Amino acid sequence: MTMDIHATQDAFLRYGDVVSTQFQKVPGSSILVRYIRSSYQNDPARSAVELIIFLFAVGYLLSPSYSTRKPNKVVLTEDEIDDLVADWTPESLVQPETAFEKAENEKRPTIIGPTGPKSRIATSTGSKIVTNLASYNFYNLIANETLKEKAIQTLRTYGVGPCGPPGFYGTQDVHMKTEQEIAEHLGTPACIVYAQAFSTISSVIPAFSKRGDIIVADKAVNYSIRKGMQISRSTVYWYEHNDMEDLEKVLQKVVRSQAKKPLTRRFIVTEGLFENVGDVIDLPKIIELKQRYKFRVILDETWSFGVLGATGRGVTESQNVDANQVDMIIGSLAGPICAGGGFCAGSPEVVEHQRIMAAAYTFSAALPAMLATTASEAIKLLQDEPEMGVKLQENIEGFWGQFDAKNFPKQQWVVCRSVRENPIMLFVLKEDLVARYSLSIEDQEVIMQEIVDESLKKDVLITRLKPMPQIIGTNARERQWQPLPALKICMTNGLTKKEVEQAGTNVRRAIHTVMEKRKFKR
Repeated sequence: MTMDIHATQDAFLRYGDVVSTQFQKVPGSSILVRYIRSSYQNDPARSAVELIIFLFAVGYLLSPSYSTRKPNKVVLTEDEIDDLVADWTPESLVQPETAFEKAENEKRPTIIGPTGPKSRIATSTGSKIVTNLASYNFYNLIANETLKEKAIQTLRTYGVGPCGPPGFYGTQDVHMKTEQEIAEHLGTPACIVYAQAFSTISSVIPAFSKRGDIIVADKAVNYSIRKGMQISRSTVYWYEHNDMEDLEKVLQKVVRSQAKKPLTRRFIVTEGLFENVGDVIDLPKIIELKQRYKFRVILDETWSFGVLGATGRGVTESQNVDANQVDMIIGSLAGPICAGGGFCAGSPEVVEHQRIMAAAYTFSAALPAMLATTASEAIKLLQDEPEMGVKLQENIEGFWGQFDAKNFPKQQWVVCRSVRENPIMLFVLKEDLVARYSLSIEDQEVIMQEIVDESLKKDVLITRLKPMPQIIGTNARERQWQPLPALKICMTNGLTKKEVEQAGTNVRRAIHTVMEKRKFKR
C-alpha cells in the first residue's frame, strides 16, 4: 500500500516537472511566474481576487448570448382569449365627431349623377335640381364632349392605369407629351407630372430642402405646403400674410443670423392665389427680394394655374413675370383643369432631381394615361378659346354685383375677401358685425353652416371654408394661424347671366334670413 502511494507521488512529480518544463518554453512564461510569485508574497488576497475575476471573464465569454431554455408559456383557454379580446378597446384612428360635425354630416347633400352647373341632389322626399356653386368646374369642362371623346380613346388604348411608378415602368408616351406641353405653355425648359395634386407641393419641398436648410413662408399658406415643410424638417420662418415689408425684414434677419455660418439652401415658399384667403401675391416684388437676398422661390399655383392670365398660365402671365425667374412652379391638373395629378415646372436640373428624390413621384403609381391626355386637351382649350375665361369673368362680376353695398345697403352682412379675378369667392362676416356681437370663431362657423343650409333650401348649392388640420411644430405662429370662417362659392361659365344673378340673389336672401333669425341688426 505504501509503495503504491510513493509510486503515485513520483508519477505526479514527474508529470509536474514535464508540465513545468513545457510551460517554461512558452514566451513570457518566466515574467508571468515572477508576477504571480511577487503578487502572492506581497498580497495573497489580491491573487485570489484576480483569479476569480479571470475565471468569471472566461466563463462569461464562453457562455451563450441568449438562453436556450424555452420560457414558461402561459396557455390560455378559448374562453380566456375571448374575454381578453372583449375587454380590449383599440385607440381610435380619428378624433370623435363633435356635435357640430355630426349635425353637419347628417345634412350633407348627395349629388345624383354627373356634376355640373345644374346638379340633381337627393332630398328626404326624392330629388331636386340645384345651381351648383360648390365645385371647381369653372369652365364646365366636365360637360365638354371633346374631352370626353379623347378620354375614351385613351382609355381604350392604354387601359385604366400604368399600375407602376414612373421610374420603373409607369412612364408612358402620353406622360412625356403632357410634361412637354405644360412646359411650353408656361415657358419653362422642363416639367414633371405627379399622380396626385395634393402631394405634389408636399413632395417638392422636402426633395430640395432638408434639415438645416431655411424656408421663409407666408403664414397663410395652405395645408399641403405646411405638410411639405413639416416633412422637410427645415428651419421655418413666417412672415405676415402678403406683407412684403415684413417679408423683407424676415429675409434680412435670416441673412444676418447666417452670416458667419456654413452656407445653406434658402427658399421663399408662397402661393400664387391663396386658397384660404382668396387674394394674390405681388410676384414682381418677391422676385426682386429673391434676387437681392439670394433666395430661391417655390411658387404654388394650385389655384391660379388655369385661372389667372389671358390663357390661364397663372400669376406669371397675369403679372407679366418671366416664368424662368421662378425656381419652381407647382400647379394642379385636378382643379380648374378637371383632370388629375399635379406638376412642377422649372429648369432641367430641378426636374430631373425630383425624378429620384420626390417621394410622391418615386413611390406612387404614375398618373393614368386618360387623365394625362385630358389635362393636355384642357390646356389646349384654354389657349385656343380665351372666350371661356372671358365668360367666367363676366359671371364672377355678375355675382359680385348682388353684394354691392350701393344696391343692397341693408343686406350687407358679409364681405368678399377674394380678388375679382378669383372664381372661388370667400365671403366672411364683416368685422364690425363680429365685434359688435362678440362672435367667436365657433359662432361664425355655425352661422356659415346655417347660411349653407338655407341656400340649399333656395336651390343653390354652396359650401364653406373649413379650418386646416393642426400641424404640431416648433413655431407657435404656425400652430395658431387659421383662416376666418367663410362661405366658399365657386363660379362657373356654364351658367347664363340671369342664372348667376338669380343664384346671387338667393344666397344674399339666405344670409339675410339667417341673420334676421338671430336678431342681428345692421
